Amino acid sequence: MSSTATTATTATTYQENIEVQKKRWLILIVLNLFTFMSTLDGSIVNIALPVLSRTLHLPVAQIEWVTTAYLMAICTAILFFGKLGDIVGKIKIFKIGTIVFILGSLMCGLSSSLSMLLISRIIQAFGASMTMANSQGIVTDIFPSNERGKALGLIGTFVSLGSIAGPSLGGIIVSSLGWQYIFWVNVPVGLVAVFLGWKLLPKDLIKVKDKIDVPGSLVFAIFILTLFVGLLLGQQVGYGDKRIVASLVVAVVAFAMFIRLELRRPGPLLQLALFKNPLFSLSILCAFLVFVANFCFNIISPFYAQNMLNLSPFHAGFLLMLLPISMVIVAPLSGALSDKIGSELLTFAGLVVMVIAQIGLAQLHAGSSIPLVGLWIAMLGIGSGLFQSPNNSLIMSTVPRTQLGSAGSVNSLVRNVGMVVGITLATSILFYIMSKEAGYRVTGLVSGHPEIFLAGMHVVFMTSASICLVAALLTGWRLIGARRARTQQEKG
Repeated sequence: MSSTATTATTATTYQENIEVQKKRWLILIVLNLFTFMSTLDGSIVNIALPVLSRTLHLPVAQIEWVTTAYLMAICTAILFFGKLGDIVGKIKIFKIGTIVFILGSLMCGLSSSLSMLLISRIIQAFGASMTMANSQGIVTDIFPSNERGKALGLIGTFVSLGSIAGPSLGGIIVSSLGWQYIFWVNVPVGLVAVFLGWKLLPKDLIKVKDKIDVPGSLVFAIFILTLFVGLLLGQQVGYGDKRIVASLVVAVVAFAMFIRLELRRPGPLLQLALFKNPLFSLSILCAFLVFVANFCFNIISPFYAQNMLNLSPFHAGFLLMLLPISMVIVAPLSGALSDKIGSELLTFAGLVVMVIAQIGLAQLHAGSSIPLVGLWIAMLGIGSGLFQSPNNSLIMSTVPRTQLGSAGSVNSLVRNVGMVVGITLATSILFYIMSKEAGYRVTGLVSGHPEIFLAGMHVVFMTSASICLVAALLTGWRLIGARRARTQQEKG
């Protein structure tokens, strides 16, 4: 037997396995393909919402369930699949998830009714959550420490890119082929990725002897469902409605029960000990705030581009494409740079740029020039690219190897909760301000009165700018703390 084969069979970690190390960048490509598609499908429907709203004669508040049902299902299942990945193998769960995701995507495109589309989206979401919960842990296992920041930065780039590229890509696909193809495009790309994944991904080495936390999983599912149902339905019937209040109360009680259960169980669904690390907790919080802010933009921008600037979905898609293009250019550079100079300064700089961009977006109106709109959108992409890769590296580099699946699922959970909160916050503010301007309850666009929508849009973007400002202040505090720690080490 050759020395290479001997090393491959006796290696106790992927980093000692020569064959795995030779293929590590190809493995990253496979992981990134599914990372991109699964996060893309959380936002790609947004550009089709105006079309679906007109086609199905439904108000915006109802049609947005096509987006939120997907995100809710991911949030409900992602901690479970992260824990399951630690127990039975992250790579095994990832592989199964790829098949489920492709099946769900196929069903979405074949759906002939809203109810069938929602069921298909939930199936698609379960597959997505299986891949999301485990991809970051797989990367951390395979890549050596001197390349981990770059690798996690790239996977973080594709997470963010998929999350915010939806409106732009969706606009082009909807205009050219029809709304069904925003789902069907996943099938051929997914099948290629599945073939490569099953060929390239190694067998699992690291597994934890533990049991699935069934009570914790059920209580957490109740918390997520009652919270988001209460938040989203509250937009339509009002948050003072007894049913909405009851739903939110149940969510609070379920969350308290979940935390109590997790503190007492020997093998909890959520490793609360992770949050004892202030760097992990602060990085997770900042990631949440940024995704809330970005999804305020994601849900509002298609309506502004199509209904205020009178662009077709095709041209609106190209305009909104400036954001992911900016991220594609900036994020890999930011991730590689974080390996050399650290992540704290880059995350702070990215958030400052995002604050400026959000304030700029808040000044737009129906007569704004396309180049000016494009400038602010591109700046938002640059800021997001500067922030996401280094912050993702900070999150995963502070976690023990036996908890990488749990940490990755927490990171993905926070991201998806941020998306849902961003959608809910943006539409709640939008409808509230529009109703105030119109003098009656509004849950959709008011024909012939663009100023009513613009008034709501301005408040939404100033709110998202404030959210980014809070995150910037937190990362600034983290930057000062990191520099003090380095100074003390040098003196010691």
